Amino acid sequence: MTRFHRSKRLLAAFALLVATLAVSSAASAAPSKNGCINRNLNQINKLLACVDADDVFEHLGALQVIADANGGTRASGTPGYDASADYVADVLDDAGFTVERQVFSFSLYTEISSSLTADSSSIATQTMQYSGSGAITAGNVIPVDLDLGLGNSSTSGCEAADFNGSDWSGESDIALIQRGACAFGTKAINAKAAGAEAVIIFNQGNTPDPGRQDIIGGTLGEGVVGIVDIPVLDTSYSDGLVVLDAAAVDLAADTTIVTNTTENVIGDLPGVNPDNVAMFGAHLDSRIEGPGIQDNGSGSAALLAIADVLGNNKKYTPQNTLRFAWWGAEESGLIGSTEYVFNPEFGLTQEEYDALALYLNFDMVGSPNFIYGVYDADESTFPAPVFVPPGSDALEDLFEAYYSIEGIPYEDSEFSGRSDYQAFIDVGIPASGLFTGAEGIKTPEQAAIWGGTAGDQYDPCYHLACDTIDNPSETALDVNVDAIAYAIYNVASTTEAVNGVPGVEPKGTTPDEVVLDGPQGTFLGGGGLSLGDGTQTS
Repeated sequence: MTRFHRSKRLLAAFALLVATLAVSSAASAAPSKNGCINRNLNQINKLLACVDADDVFEHLGALQVIADANGGTRASGTPGYDASADYVADVLDDAGFTVERQVFSFSLYTEISSSLTADSSSIATQTMQYSGSGAITAGNVIPVDLDLGLGNSSTSGCEAADFNGSDWSGESDIALIQRGACAFGTKAINAKAAGAEAVIIFNQGNTPDPGRQDIIGGTLGEGVVGIVDIPVLDTSYSDGLVVLDAAAVDLAADTTIVTNTTENVIGDLPGVNPDNVAMFGAHLDSRIEGPGIQDNGSGSAALLAIADVLGNNKKYTPQNTLRFAWWGAEESGLIGSTEYVFNPEFGLTQEEYDALALYLNFDMVGSPNFIYGVYDADESTFPAPVFVPPGSDALEDLFEAYYSIEGIPYEDSEFSGRSDYQAFIDVGIPASGLFTGAEGIKTPEQAAIWGGTAGDQYDPCYHLACDTIDNPSETALDVNVDAIAYAIYNVASTTEAVNGVPGVEPKGTTPDEVVLDGPQGTFLGGGGLSLGDGTQTS
């Protein structure tokens, strides 16, 4: 596997890049880097003064330079990702962390081409990740348990019985399946088992939100490899209706799936209590389409900035052991975090599992048209479609307390499991995190609260080549790096509210002293925001 090591040339390149960035003049009042190394971090605010958007953009600049040197991408399985992992590991090593690099195999998927026509008219489409290859001319479209219209509750294709009553004996049967209720991979496996030669999954269309109307951009998940060897295309809700009414449908997909390797980078900062570990993570990989500086350079760089300060400080020892993680292959279906939790070669032993107090996830925390979203663990706004481990609500309170202290409005964001915290909640570990928006559309009410542009995506460069150093919001990163640092400092001191393990009382304004004054920005009843990648499930 190609490896990349920091060099004077790289450091000079990203230093020059960072020097050109517009950064907040307020940072001039903060301690110098040397001042933070020698500062006694015995109060929450002392840590917050040592991290800001400048520090985050320093690391984002490095990731941009790496992407520029490696074909414009940092996707897992590419030299750009290997270079990103080397950079993170070098920073952690220099800061005195114990660094583990967990190399694992995964299936690297590439779409070469795809096409879909209905009655000779071209339909916008793309393959679902891990789709097979193939072509069908004049296919027989068979709708599968559809539930159309706004407010629908589609479960199309989620059960094998959904395919009963239709004749799948032909040689060109195309299952037309609607998004909703279960994983895309489940739908595709059921269609293949029924006898379909191809699948078209169209969006659910149950809300006006573009996330439920437009092309999905989803993944079937690595688990379908070797099972679903037929074309699986996706399209928008409106184009799905066109396909439904068409007399003649043609489609084709040319894809490759090869076994590749990538890695997680894990850094430990030992605490007084080695048997109570607070863990924090962000996925390091981008999509193949671009450098991924917002998704998810933002979460990765924010965590790295905080880890750098804590590790380099000569006077700080946390009460609880701190574990920072940068995940590989998240964009391929949450693979890195799943490997960490479940791979017996380097997954959690029973002893390690018992020691793991919590997991905080940071996936897209600097969207240009941002809102400030906190995973809704207490389900005060959105019923969670996944199990919410006890103690998660106390973690939600950490972020809401910070925003309340600072007088910053915040939003409930659905606790959906659609990012790297899924594997942790699957084994009962309390979790929470932040999210500033992806492909969803900012409402006029949200624009009135946070500014920005109503009617535009929270991140117009989501999963695109334009997700460069110019994409993330400095304002959002300046707020959220402190929100993350506030949460980390608190759980580094005590996790008693989360898992009952007492520690030491942190100095400063703690969550139990704060009257939470939000969420102020929740206006879409029952809808919610997509979290992180948001494409591997319904």
